[in-house]
Amino acid sequence: MMTDHQPYHILREKFRRDYRCEPGVIAYAPGRVEVLGNHTDYNEGLVLSAAIDVGTFFACGPRRDGTFRLTAADVDETVEFLAAAPEASRAHPWANYVKGVLAGLAHGCDAMFLGDIPLGSGLSSSAALEICAGLALARLYGIAVDPLDMARIGQAAEHRFAGVKCGLMDQISSLFGRNGTLVETDFRSLAVRNVPLGRDVCLLICNTHARHALVDGEYNRRREACEFSARYFATVLPHPVRALRDVSRQEWEAYRGGLSALMARRAIHPIGENERVMQGARLLAHNDLAGFGRLMYESHESSRTCFENSCPELDLLVEAARPIPGVLGARLSGGGFGGSVVVLTQCHAAAAAGAALAEAYGRAFGKPCDARILTPSDGAHVVMG
Repeated sequence: MMTDHQPYHILREKFRRDYRCEPGVIAYAPGRVEVLGNHTDYNEGLVLSAAIDVGTFFACGPRRDGTFRLTAADVDETVEFLAAAPEASRAHPWANYVKGVLAGLAHGCDAMFLGDIPLGSGLSSSAALEICAGLALARLYGIAVDPLDMARIGQAAEHRFAGVKCGLMDQISSLFGRNGTLVETDFRSLAVRNVPLGRDVCLLICNTHARHALVDGEYNRRREACEFSARYFATVLPHPVRALRDVSRQEWEAYRGGLSALMARRAIHPIGENERVMQGARLLAHNDLAGFGRLMYESHESSRTCFENSCPELDLLVEAARPIPGVLGARLSGGGFGGSVVVLTQCHAAAAAGAALAEAYGRAFGKPCDARILTPSDGAHVVMG
């Protein structure tokens, strides 16, 4: 039960104390881990991800004066603004994710949020905040919102208020998670299904605390490179090309000479990732977890050499994972440029693997990384109200 989470009780008590009333609604949204399929969502490709057992709670109650008062309970900062005219803030960037959601669901409100997703870890604390805020505000004001539309509202908040041109993977993963399964999403049709991960394996997340600031522009530049490459392939291939989803590895090999070496490397990453997700889903269906783990290693190598969205901290952990008994695969998770590595490991070996990885990281960088076992969990929902 989400009400067993400590952040829920802390948030509810602080809301009562600061706002002197009970919240009308509390919603919860989990973070997500991307297991296979890196930067494929905005290329209309496929992703395997999971909602996880850390997340964010959002509590709110109505106001009649058109003011939106929002508190980040972890840092005890509050901002106030007119609900009808939210604007992005440089002084309080954490508020932009909620402001962007409010642009789709505009009403006055007293609101507060708190969670336990490590910030900058690559587990998408931003999408969790967008989704729990959207669910809570929609319930508070009796607005019916389809889950995919809610995901789009969260994505629009990232685009227009945070400046990150993300796909829909983070929001969909948070909404459509189910206990013990991965979320397989086709980002062309937006078809979603839950795929069992297997009882004998679990996911280990190793947070490097390396800088993970996608708003610096690297994420957007990678997306621009993919879009540029797709436009090029549309001019040379004999079939329609709307996104890199429409380009095969064989077509890339045949026509990459028309791109610069850099653009060709950028393009093959999502093309190859899409193939790996399709193969990975087949391997999971046959319980070939060792084969699935090998695809995770291949995915990271492509991130490192082709897309160049890895970093020394992430690379060290992936290489350190290879010889550890019980570890089947490892790769960076999420946008990259820092954050976390996700490790597929046999459950009986997970604790020892986490300790070994933390020690290896400490030897290389002076302090251990954080390693914890993640449980694929249920998606976002209203907890109270």
